[in-house]
Amino acid sequence: MTAADVPAVIEVQEPGAILGLAAVFPQDEHPFPREAIAERWIREIGLPGTDCFVVVSADAVAGFAATRGDEFLHFGIDVDHWGSGLATLAHDDVLDQMRGRGIRRARLRVFTGNGRGRRFYEKQGWEPTGERSRSSFAPNPELLGYARPL
Repeated sequence: MTAADVPAVIEVQEPGAILGLAAVFPQDEHPFPREAIAERWIREIGLPGTDCFVVVSADAVAGFAATRGDEFLHFGIDVDHWGSGLATLAHDDVLDQMRGRGIRRARLRVFTGNGRGRRFYEKQGWEPTGERSRSSFAPNPELLGYARPL
């Protein structure tokens, strides 16, 4: 991912966040923070030790991912591709990247209220660790830790 990809990434990320995280971030009270998310992507792209990726399908951005050390930091697929298998392929590619850097156990955090995301990760072999934290975005919903061997 480059800074030039960020607008296309936001165009993919926003609808998925609105649909997938409606129970976590009610849009009437906590609308998708486009500018804050775009600024975060720009920071993370330039951050040493953080790898940011775009998922491309038919020559268009269809998803995104980011890793930092052993953490699978961000991941999403365009809602038009939900259920197509693209998420599994992209997920596996990101884990291959992590494996190639010598990571043997990966971790991630997912919103407690993100049932779809939790089901996806569990299907991919991720297991809850019991670790809990809070998002920095209002209303500061709970995040659950997951891990899996690579």
